Amino acid sequence: MKSDAVKKGVQQAPHRALFSALGMTSEELHKPLIGIVNSYNEIVPGHMNLDKIVEAVKLGVAMAGGTPVVFPAIAVCDGIAMGHTGMKYSLVTRDLIADSTEAMAIAHGFDALVMVPNCDKNVPGLLMAAARINIPTIFVSGGPMLAGRVRGEKTSLSSMFEAVGAYSAGKMSEEDVEEYACKVCPTAGSCSGMYTANSMNCLTEALGMGLQGNGTIPAVYSDRIRLAKHAGMKIMELLEKNIKPGDIMTEKAFLNALTIDMALGCSTNSMLHLPAIAHEAGIELNLDIANEISAKTPNLCHLAPAGHAYMEDLNEAGGVYAVMNELNKKNLLYTDLITATGKTVRENIEGCINRDKDVIRPIENPYSETGGIAVLKGNLAPDSAVVKRSAVAPEMMKHEGPARVFDCEDDAIAAIMDGKIASGDVVVIRYEGPKGGPGMREMLNPTSAIMGMGLGSSVALITDGRFSGASRGAVIGHVSPEAAVGGNIALVEEGDIIRIDINANTLDFAVSEEELKARRAKWQPREPKITTGYLARYTAMVTSGNRGAILEIPKR
Repeated sequence: MKSDAVKKGVQQAPHRALFSALGMTSEELHKPLIGIVNSYNEIVPGHMNLDKIVEAVKLGVAMAGGTPVVFPAIAVCDGIAMGHTGMKYSLVTRDLIADSTEAMAIAHGFDALVMVPNCDKNVPGLLMAAARINIPTIFVSGGPMLAGRVRGEKTSLSSMFEAVGAYSAGKMSEEDVEEYACKVCPTAGSCSGMYTANSMNCLTEALGMGLQGNGTIPAVYSDRIRLAKHAGMKIMELLEKNIKPGDIMTEKAFLNALTIDMALGCSTNSMLHLPAIAHEAGIELNLDIANEISAKTPNLCHLAPAGHAYMEDLNEAGGVYAVMNELNKKNLLYTDLITATGKTVRENIEGCINRDKDVIRPIENPYSETGGIAVLKGNLAPDSAVVKRSAVAPEMMKHEGPARVFDCEDDAIAAIMDGKIASGDVVVIRYEGPKGGPGMREMLNPTSAIMGMGLGSSVALITDGRFSGASRGAVIGHVSPEAAVGGNIALVEEGDIIRIDINANTLDFAVSEEELKARRAKWQPREPKITTGYLARYTAMVTSGNRGAILEIPKR
C-alpha cells in the first residue's frame, strides 16, 4: 500500500508518532488510508450539506475496512461571485483545487480517495486531480437543490436573475423581486437546473467516476446519504481491484461524456472542463469533435433554463443512466468500459428505463436530432466559440445585426439596464477571456437582463468570456482567440454587421480581409488588469478557452 511509506518500519516511527497525536490507533494504521476530499464550507449553498455526506462516506469506508481521513478543498459560489470582481476568482479556483488536492494526497501517502464536491469548479477541479494523481478514486457529490416554487410554478436561480431585468424594464415590482429572492432557492444543494454544477455531476456519472444517482439525487433526500455510504464502501473494492482513474477516464469515456452532454443539454462550461480533465489524463480532446458527436446525438432533455423540468424531475425519470440507455438504443455509446461501480457501462445501464417521456424524450422523438451544444467557427472566432443550442429560441438560430461593442461586462450591463440595446442588436463583450478578464467571467447578469427585458428573441450576445449554465438565449461564449491576445473579436467596431448561423456552426462579421489587416495594424495589446497575486500568475500561464483554459508554463 502507498500508505506504508508513512506507517510501517522503524524509519516511519516519527510518522506514527504524529498519527498517534491525531488519536489514531494501531488498528487504524494497519488498514488502508482513504483520503476524503471535503469541499464543505458555509458560503456555498450547494456545500452546506457536505458535512453530512462526508460523515456517511467515512462510515462506509470504515464499514468496508478502511481508515477514513478528511481534508478540505475550496469552492466559490458562482452565484454570489456573479457580476463583480469576485467572478474573476471562479474559474481560476479549478486549478487551485486540483493543485492542492494533488499536494495533500501525495504528501500524506493516501491509498485511495473519495472526492466530495458539488458546485461549479470543484467538480472539474477534483476530476483533474483524480486524473493527475491516478490512485483509486470515486466521487459522490452533494446533490442538486429542489426547485423553488413561486405562485404555484416551479422555478430556479435563473428566474431570479431574469427578475432583475424584468424589474429594470418595469415589468416587475420590487416586492415581486423580493418574493423570488425568498423562494427560488428553497434548500441546500447545487442550483436546481442543468447549470454547470449539475452538468458536471451528471458527466461524472457519464465518465464512470461516480455511482448511479451522483448527478441527480436531490441534496435533501436520504437517498443521497445512502449513496455516500455506498461510495465509501465501493472505494475499498476499487482499491482491492486496483481500478484507477486512468483505467476509467479513457478517450472512449470522454467521447461517451460528450455524447451524454449533447443529449442532456449541459452547460457550455462543460466545453471548458472536459478538455481540461482529459488533458490531465493525457488525452487531447479537440473541440472539433464536439460537432461530429452533436451531429449524430439527439437532444433528449430540456431542463431549466432550456425548459421547465428540473433536476428532481430528471432523477424521478431515471437519471443519467436512463438517458444513457436511450442513447444505447442507437449504439451511440461505448459500453464495454470499466467504471467506478466495478462494472462496465453496459452492466450499469441495463434495465434503467425511462420513467417519464416528457422529461427524457425517447430517442425516436427527441427535441432535436442534434445535440444541445454547438461549436461555431468563422472570422469572428477562427479557433472556436460555443453556444448552448438547446436554450436558443428558434427565431435566433440564424441572426444578423449590428455590433454593440463593450470592453468589459460592467459597461454592457449598464447599457442594457439603461435601455440602450435595441431589438436586432448583437452585444459584443470582450477582454473578458481567460487572460483578458483575467479569469473568464461568467455573463449571467447581462444575459439574464436581456431575457428579463423581453429581448431574448431579438438580441444576441457574443463574448470571449463564458456563461453560467443558467444563461439562455442566443448567447455565444468562449470566442477564441480572445481579445487580449489579438483575436479578431478585438477588431470588431461599433456597427459592424455580425452574422450568426448556429445550424451551420458559423460566426462571422462582415469585414473584408483588407480592412481586418488595417485594423490589426492599429491594435495594441493592453496592459494586464491585475499585476499582483494569484490572478497575475494565472494570467501568465493560462491558455485559450478552446483548449479548456488549462495552465501551461510560458515558453522562454
